Amino acid sequence: MTAPTHPRTSDELIRAEEPVLAHNYHPLPVVVARAEGAWVEDVEGRRYLDMLAGYSALNFGHRHPALVEAAHRQLDRLTLTSRAFHNDRLAGFAERLAALTGQDMVLPMNTGAEAVESGIKLARKWAYDVKGVPADRATIVVAADNFHGRTTTIVSFSTDETARSGFGPFTPGFRIVPYNDLAALEAAVDETTAAVLIEPIQGEAGVLIPDDGYLAGVREVTRRAGCLFVADEIQSGLGRTGRTLAVEHEGVVPDVVLLGKALGGGIVPVSAVVGRREVLGVLHPGEHGSTFGGNPLAAAVGTAVVELLETGAFQRRAAELGEVLRDGLAALVGRGVVGFRSRGLWAGVDVDPALGTGRAVSERLMREGILAKDTHGSTIRLAPPLTITADELTSALASLEKVLVSGA
Repeated sequence: MTAPTHPRTSDELIRAEEPVLAHNYHPLPVVVARAEGAWVEDVEGRRYLDMLAGYSALNFGHRHPALVEAAHRQLDRLTLTSRAFHNDRLAGFAERLAALTGQDMVLPMNTGAEAVESGIKLARKWAYDVKGVPADRATIVVAADNFHGRTTTIVSFSTDETARSGFGPFTPGFRIVPYNDLAALEAAVDETTAAVLIEPIQGEAGVLIPDDGYLAGVREVTRRAGCLFVADEIQSGLGRTGRTLAVEHEGVVPDVVLLGKALGGGIVPVSAVVGRREVLGVLHPGEHGSTFGGNPLAAAVGTAVVELLETGAFQRRAAELGEVLRDGLAALVGRGVVGFRSRGLWAGVDVDPALGTGRAVSERLMREGILAKDTHGSTIRLAPPLTITADELTSALASLEKVLVSGA
């Protein structure tokens, strides 16, 4: 096939994807070519305010100068050694990330799903080596409506049939309980339980925020049962909710925290398992690994991300602008919005089904220059970069009002 000799339009590029890309996504019909801060631009030069931020992967906006500089600087020196050798960036990254999260040790990986898979392996190994669970009998308690990734092991404990159907046989060893139900969780825990694995806020389910005291209750249940509390903070962590980690809203310290998305600054995939020394210390050479995990480029960018968070400025900004977001959505309840949940700069917005699906509302917002994305049914999620201004956020809310009230 001869390559086109002229720049292709958005429509042409979308059509060109159809025969050559697997159809595992259904993107909004916008083709982004450039971006900076909270704004993106398509191939025709139309500008859009990004209210999704790569599902929190772009917490610091597109092409944050400190992160781009860190990447450029490292690109000129060293990008990959594999873990067959040491590199000069990894120790500093691990030290600062452990300190930021209040943990002892770091297991560097690449994607969020890899962090979850690593957390599962780690919990099982700890259960056999430390807790004394008989071989191959370890169980992990998880919550219904979870989203932890899409590997075969992870979809084994999903309750989303779209994610599961056609991908069996499934991995055993998981017990699913309702989210935000401490009694059900406690009843599912027994002597075989290696860990309770939950999202402090369920993102894909519609930004579901548990009752006050739930996370503290999970911590107490796991402590009494002698099992691990593993918190998946891949979407909720690193400033999104107004704290470094969402569990901090209840003063909870899990045994293991899973991180990803924003840890790579929207530049490279970076994820990590951080936790107590007596948990991560069960791993020995050859038992787990990743060629790219902890590579120098990832470590350089990840360190720059940690530096941004160490000041607390982004956490404070998310908390302050979160009030603007919450107040703006509250004003729309009864005017196209039937309910919402928000914490920091993260919200799940339930639109009146009579006005259309979440997909239809997202498409109408796109035509107004706002990029958002649906979750399920008539729910959309809003998760703008933490660099967004109050004026930009207010403008996005005005566009949402226009779409809902006037049906634009």
